[in-house]
Amino acid sequence: MSICKVDKESFQSEVLESEKPVVVDFWAAWCSPCMMIAQVLEEIADEFEGKVKFAKVNVVQNQELAAQFGVRAIPTLAIFKRGELVDKLVGATPKTALLNWISNVA
Repeated sequence: MSICKVDKESFQSEVLESEKPVVVDFWAAWCSPCMMIAQVLEEIADEFEGKVKFAKVNVVQNQELAAQFGVRAIPTLAIFKRGELVDKLVGATPKTALLNWISNVA
């Protein structure tokens, strides 16, 4: 399962209108904790395939989306359900903590 890349044009359809909960990774290419968490998210995306959708937003290219959802530090993970932001997690987080967070919130 791949993690889809979204921008301000596709955010509405890919995230806010999704039937499934969506975990959005707000990241930037220069951010090393973002790169570490990206690998973990790829593994987690496979485990939640069919239940939870995963998306990435590059904050450098999509500053207005980052501002809209209060992203002040990266990586920031956000879970959206039925078009609403339900929870955020800031910083690189171990895989077990991410699995628990997604299971509990999504």
